[in-house]
Amino acid sequence: MTTATVDRMTRDVHLSGKDLMAMVQLRPQDIGAYSIVPGPKERLDSLVKKMENPVKNFSFMEYNMYTGNINGTKVTAINGGRFAADTAITTEILCNAQTKFLIRIGSCGAMRKDIKIGDFIMTTGCVRGDGVSPYYVDDKFVTLPDAGLTQKLTGIAKNLAATAGLNVHEGKVWSTDAILRETKEVVNKVIDQGAIAVDMVSAPFLTIAQTYKIPAVSVLAVSDNLITGQMGFINPDYYMAEGMLIQMAVELVKQLEGK
Repeated sequence: MTTATVDRMTRDVHLSGKDLMAMVQLRPQDIGAYSIVPGPKERLDSLVKKMENPVKNFSFMEYNMYTGNINGTKVTAINGGRFAADTAITTEILCNAQTKFLIRIGSCGAMRKDIKIGDFIMTTGCVRGDGVSPYYVDDKFVTLPDAGLTQKLTGIAKNLAATAGLNVHEGKVWSTDAILRETKEVVNKVIDQGAIAVDMVSAPFLTIAQTYKIPAVSVLAVSDNLITGQMGFINPDYYMAEGMLIQMAVELVKQLEGK
């Protein structure tokens, strides 16, 4: 009778963020201090149009990164993923490339009746329901955005939203990997934990940024409402809000640069 040999991994990690950065041939000097991270490619394309002399840093699978100047400031933009797993990949690349600020402009579902399609959620914390963040931190870890960035962006968002008759709501965002299992039993439990909206990105994005000690912030446009059942993916207010997300991020960079 033979005994099968069991191989054991001896390296600390199979693939690291630095390895990813090397794979896409990215260097710290190639990117800006500010990284704006939309989810879909279409939102990225709209952001790149605001850049002067954008340079494509890389294309890797479905991710595209560009760096250019906005109002005289070097800014990097990447469609940073729609889900926890791909968000982790792009966030690791940005963190290892030593970006100084991370700005997420995404979308979410509201979990309060008074939150309308096209309104904005300013993330003040997270209920982690994703499958990525538990590999970075334990259950006691509190995922938070940078307080200073959040305060500045909240002011910017409120001013812009008011011009369109929209509102900014501040609160926790629940990030989930199971978009088709947002049942009332699950949703009501996270509401009890203080969540007012749901996405699939904010928790891993902010958690990874925290582990690298890089200031990060997340603002989201409301595309649907879990309480009322309203779907707004083709609602004009949602499309308008998507464009305003880009304005908010650009204005934040401008303020941080004192311009």
